[in-house]
Amino acid sequence: MDRTPFVRLGRLAWPVLIAQLATIGMMAIDTVVVGRSNTDNLAALAVGASIYVSLALALSGVVQALLPGVAHQIGRGDAAAAGKLIFQAFWLVLLLAVFGDLVLFFPGWMIALAELTPAVEALTRDYLFILAFSLPASLGYRAFHAIAGGVGQTRPLMWLSLGQTTGHALMAPVLVDSLTIGTLTLGVGLGASGAALSQAILAWLVCGAGVVVLCKSPVYRDLLKNARWSGPDWKSLVQLLRVGLPMGLSYFVEITAFTVMAIFIARLGPEVLSGHRIVANLSAMVYMFPLAIGTATAALVGQSAGADRDAEARAMARSAFWVACVGSGILAVLLWEFRSVLAWLGSPDENVQAVAIGLVGFVAAYQLFDAAQTVAAFALRGYHVTLLPLGIHLTAFWLIGLWGGYQLAFYGLPMLSIAPMGAAGFWSAVLGATVLAAIGLVGLLIWVQRLRRAPG
Repeated sequence: MDRTPFVRLGRLAWPVLIAQLATIGMMAIDTVVVGRSNTDNLAALAVGASIYVSLALALSGVVQALLPGVAHQIGRGDAAAAGKLIFQAFWLVLLLAVFGDLVLFFPGWMIALAELTPAVEALTRDYLFILAFSLPASLGYRAFHAIAGGVGQTRPLMWLSLGQTTGHALMAPVLVDSLTIGTLTLGVGLGASGAALSQAILAWLVCGAGVVVLCKSPVYRDLLKNARWSGPDWKSLVQLLRVGLPMGLSYFVEITAFTVMAIFIARLGPEVLSGHRIVANLSAMVYMFPLAIGTATAALVGQSAGADRDAEARAMARSAFWVACVGSGILAVLLWEFRSVLAWLGSPDENVQAVAIGLVGFVAAYQLFDAAQTVAAFALRGYHVTLLPLGIHLTAFWLIGLWGGYQLAFYGLPMLSIAPMGAAGFWSAVLGATVLAAIGLVGLLIWVQRLRRAPG
């Protein structure tokens, strides 16, 4: 069997890529379906999804500590320790879900930042209230996702995510829209809340399917038979949180550079916000490629590092950089060439399309840097290095991206005669933040690898 780094990376990454594209496809479905409803519902979706995604991804980042944790134990050949971590995933998810639901049930302090109209605010609150019921299931599925990545069995993720997205494509239009033909009414007409309800139902279904795979698949059965169900093991949970909390905060910092800007951009009006939402969806969709490569990199580097095969770990990281950067470069060209078509698909409103077309160039410009910083961050997670990357992400995405974007958007740079740039100010700052993150994380990865090669 060919065991070259490229082949091993590809076998693990391509099912993850399809799974993640399917998952992000749910957001695209929401934008298209709700966007055909009315502008108030689309604005509520933009703000509500920004809040939910920021929280859910941060908590999912903590859960992702299971991936390098399980991968290290697999690399060491310690099946019992890997099985123990799988059992502890339940308690980790429960702890995080309680915290997350408290935030979603009381979101007023976050919604206030957007200065929404009363109608849009009410729609946003309803949207988040429904998604609160889906969060435990979503985190449970992310735990299964991390465990599958750590074990190296990613194909079930592809099929489960494809099923979830297909179900959403069928269910969401029925729940969101209401069409009257004569005396016959088709659809429920819940607007943005209908999209949230569809997500909640499917989240529990796919989480249940993940539990079935864990219980029935021989791969996991062989791990679990060497461990046993137990209550919370605080030593294991503390170790997972030690690795996972910086990972979760890094996710939160990075994603809020994109999602919190939607809350501020809401002040510029529904048309600008809707255009931004289209471009944010495109950005999230193309990010799935380096993210899939990064997920595979974390698993393979973790397995190699756990077995003290450092040369193999370095080879995996190098291969990942090549694949991610070449692929992201191609995606950047496609984004630029088809920007008008993509904007038209996002909204029938010509003013919204004009905003989206003006912002797509920023997404295309940072693709190579985003690929580099993503692969570097995940490779470092494979080495269990998570705290220093958090510092780099904080500096890049909050100081440069979010704070710098706010200044450029609403105040400009008077000393350089730069007028307020509106939404483009945020995206300009994100471009600079991504470049800085790439430089910092790649440099840190090189340093960590050199330390592991040093004698003694």
